[in-house]
Amino acid sequence: MTSLNFDGEAIARTIQRLGYGAARGSSSRGGLRALAGMVQAVRNGSDVGFTIDGPRGPRYVAKQGPAILARKTGAAIFCFHVALKRKIQFNSWDHFQIPYPFTRAMVFDAAPIWIPSDADESEVRDCRDEMQRVLDGLKRAGDHWELEQTD
Repeated sequence: MTSLNFDGEAIARTIQRLGYGAARGSSSRGGLRALAGMVQAVRNGSDVGFTIDGPRGPRYVAKQGPAILARKTGAAIFCFHVALKRKIQFNSWDHFQIPYPFTRAMVFDAAPIWIPSDADESEVRDCRDEMQRVLDGLKRAGDHWELEQTD
């Protein structure tokens, strides 16, 4: 899922050139339509992904979209964080990063998170909270790894 704004258009074009699909929408605009498209994609056997903090942030704060998608499809939520040794980091709200060519990267991942298809709204919020705890831990591990990589 990528937002409908200008940045989202660039991201959508890039991932489509790489052979992936793009559901266009976000937590602030067009999200339900994009989520419906993602539900269909999962039911057709595709994997889907989110940037969990949405187009407006706050940075690193998960939205409920992945939990809602998991409830509707029965698919698991897989959380991960990518840490980079050398990168360009923008002074934007999301601290967007571009890795230097040939830099070292480490992917930190966690056990899948499952949510029952009959989960109520409270359970969806609990799932979102669990996702947030897991992602916070993965980011801490990634930040620690990056500090260890200094030359």
